[in-house]
Amino acid sequence: MDIKTIFNKKKPVLSFEIFPPKRDGDLNSVYKTIDALAMLDPDYISVTYGAAGSERSNTTLDIAAFIRKQYQIESLAHLTCVSSSKDDVDRIFDKFEAAEIENILALRGDLPEGMATNNRAFQYAGDLIQYIKETRNFTVGAACYPEGHIEAKSRTVDLINLKQKTAQGADFLVTQLFFDNEKFYDFRREVRALDIDIPITAGIMPVLNKNQIERMVALSGASLPDKFKRIMSKYEFNPQALHDAGIIYASEQLVDLLSTGVDGIHLYVMNKPEVAKQLVDNVSNVLKALRSS
Repeated sequence: MDIKTIFNKKKPVLSFEIFPPKRDGDLNSVYKTIDALAMLDPDYISVTYGAAGSERSNTTLDIAAFIRKQYQIESLAHLTCVSSSKDDVDRIFDKFEAAEIENILALRGDLPEGMATNNRAFQYAGDLIQYIKETRNFTVGAACYPEGHIEAKSRTVDLINLKQKTAQGADFLVTQLFFDNEKFYDFRREVRALDIDIPITAGIMPVLNKNQIERMVALSGASLPDKFKRIMSKYEFNPQALHDAGIIYASEQLVDLLSTGVDGIHLYVMNKPEVAKQLVDNVSNVLKALRSS
């Protein structure tokens, strides 16, 4: 069952994101992570585009195919296009189809340093989405940014770009991580006002240590609400307390999101299945109540 159909049949949808090992890393550790995550009964598991190198798509493919064949759980294979030709992505599509992968998260990817910004086959993620829809039969997810993409000239411009991506064929949206639910609610209202009616999954990352939050904020531009800053300030020198506080904070985010009818929740669990289990256990009764209503 492709992810578009899952959204049509069930809400809220629960999903996790995992990432392949770095070059020469141990795939067995990833498979152990998947084994533990499968016990939590997710609706799908997304697999990021692997470590840099020519074999990255193969690694993503192998893991995505394993999830689907071993556990009968849908997988969402990430695919970046910034440095790819149409022939490149066609070869990847062929491999995905041969492995019966039905779902792609279409992303631009980070521009390599010094790379020209024009004369590329795919300037933006929307170009990849459109090409997929014109040539293949995949269900396509797209990224969205509740506080605006860090490279966007303005939030308004970013919303215009999102409208374009959906017009090009995106079937559902997955948000970048955020720590302030009000930012997501404002974003969702604006998106719906633009007549974008495809499902929006809220991406949540529990913050477990100070270095992690500093890195994530620098990369994403996500803002930190005062409540979160107080937690960081109070427990930054007590790793276990900060870890526990991060789990509780993320759990509270999830309960609030679920209570407002969110289409899905997508947990960025950093290949830590024990973290995923804590979060799912904390909201399991809420999920059951919503799915049975």
